[in-house]
Amino acid sequence: MTMSNDFDVLIIGCGIAGLTNACHLAEAGLRIGIVTRETDPMVSNTLWAQGGIIFPEKNDQSLVEDIMKASSQTSSLVAAELLAERSHDILEEILLEKAKPNFERSENGELKYTIEAAHSKSRILYRGDFTGKEIQIALLNFLKKFSNITFLTAHTAIDLITPIHHGVSLQQRYEDNRVLGAYVLDQKKKKIKKILAKITVLATGGIGALYLHHSNSEGARGDGHAMAKRAGAILTDMEFIQFHPTTLFDGSSHRRFLISEALRGEGAVLRNDRGVAFMEKYHPDKELAPRDIVARAIAQEILETGHGCVYLDLTHKDPLWIRDRFPTIFEHCLEKRIDMTKAPIPVVPAAHYTCGGIKTDLKGQTNLRGLYAVGEVACTGLHGANRLASTSLLEGLTWGYMAAENILKVLPEFEAYDVDKIKNWIEGTAEVDTVLIQQDWLTLKQTMWNYVGLTRASNRLARAEAMFRELADEIQKFYKNASLVDELIGLRNAVEVAQLVLQASRRNHESVGCFFRE
Repeated sequence: MTMSNDFDVLIIGCGIAGLTNACHLAEAGLRIGIVTRETDPMVSNTLWAQGGIIFPEKNDQSLVEDIMKASSQTSSLVAAELLAERSHDILEEILLEKAKPNFERSENGELKYTIEAAHSKSRILYRGDFTGKEIQIALLNFLKKFSNITFLTAHTAIDLITPIHHGVSLQQRYEDNRVLGAYVLDQKKKKIKKILAKITVLATGGIGALYLHHSNSEGARGDGHAMAKRAGAILTDMEFIQFHPTTLFDGSSHRRFLISEALRGEGAVLRNDRGVAFMEKYHPDKELAPRDIVARAIAQEILETGHGCVYLDLTHKDPLWIRDRFPTIFEHCLEKRIDMTKAPIPVVPAAHYTCGGIKTDLKGQTNLRGLYAVGEVACTGLHGANRLASTSLLEGLTWGYMAAENILKVLPEFEAYDVDKIKNWIEGTAEVDTVLIQQDWLTLKQTMWNYVGLTRASNRLARAEAMFRELADEIQKFYKNASLVDELIGLRNAVEVAQLVLQASRRNHESVGCFFRE
């Protein structure tokens, strides 16, 4: 028998967007459930964010201009202006006054700021090179004081729950076009639960883990995107995948260690294998050009030289300063026998950020009643075709908060749904072959990297389409009768989302921002 829980608000995902949403809702006394497939709620894309979080001045018009410039004028001006209008006060309230992460400060206690690519001035708060980790710890510690928050760790969301209609009018279908919660797999007990909620919030992050080389957590596999699509939500701009120019080239596969853009902000120089600084050939801002330009420049240099990587050189800086400013990167490189104070770091691009996603309004609402999406899984239009550096944490914080504001207003309109009206999940019994799952995952990741990657061409996309179609058919055949495990749920979602990225890429013939068609 399917187990059940119920909450006022169910939040799926526990990065900065989901946790900020929970902060504001919990203070209002609501019963909050937070679902994460990880055994430790620390693990999210936020954990891996190195560079920092923008702390703009109030109504900072220059931030709007920088967002528009970085996106090649494709960002939503309204969304950018709303971010500039609201984010200062929200960051001050949630982070500086409540959660209190330990951002870098001067000797007299003033906040320190750094600059990154495409920013017109220093406006980014940071903590060494582990800002995301610092924020994640602070938010989780702040949430510990709320007894009305339940963390469901090692729980994998399978599908959103929606009403089943039989013989009702079109008007009734529209009015009941709502999400009631989610079916969730308890990984430890191997049981599937019905978790009902008046409001459901998707905060599941991006889709970087669909690529062979990426900087995300392995959980960034498109779970929220796929569930939302199957429930009837609209997705948009899925072709706009931002690749980070600099991740460590160390022979490892899948998740690559991020070499923060802050290094280039602090003066690091990109050189090819001959020691020649090359960015001047590609853009007047050189190392501080928008990410898509830097990533393609690196790819071009690798192609022209036949060398497997390029090098990021910070050796002209004081060694003690390097160790103090970038302790995490320094230690990780040292583990790989690279002393970044004496030698340049070998780097290559990797999939980093999903600019598109589930389409929402500026309050985080989707086209489905009772379903919100915040953070990287959502698309307000803020990033357009290319995200400005360090905007992601600020977006998650700001829209996580603003979605909570709206939820508090509309929640009285939503009544609890009778759990007995929701059918139990029909559990399969067929054992899953983990070798097959691993092989399918590898096929998917390699196909995305080779054919739907940094540059895309019609013949590559056609090849990928054929491979995804076959993969989807095979997965669907055994998914129906399988005893579900997290890896299979993720694989099913990943293939569906990969097809969405491919279809969007085939429709778009205009190279803009992080999207490049040959």
